Amino acid sequence: MTTQPEHGQELIPQPERTPDAVRVALARIAPHRLGEMERHKEQALAAAIADGKIGHLQHWLTYWHAQVEIERRPDLSARYRRALAAVHSTDSRDEPAFRTGMTELTTVEAEAQRAVSA
Repeated sequence: MTTQPEHGQELIPQPERTPDAVRVALARIAPHRLGEMERHKEQALAAAIADGKIGHLQHWLTYWHAQVEIERRPDLSARYRRALAAVHSTDSRDEPAFRTGMTELTTVEAEAQRAVSA
């Protein structure tokens, strides 16, 4: 596991980019999401088998590594949850709050992707 102290307080160190390490990290900081991770893995595995491409599994691992990054960093987690709440509090995709929330969700996910890709 590695750490990135420039992000402030982190709940756990950043895990290695392996399925086991990412799963263990998720179990420590967001165990309620393990079922979602497992369902997504089964979908990725089925897609990889169906078309013979490992890219589905690589995408799965990258996605969940970034999700762990969001969950382990209170700064990202708070921003993500606020944006998600803003999106869910709207009645229409045309509302400014919906668009702003979606932009922030995308920004947080991109920041997490960069952090795990560095």
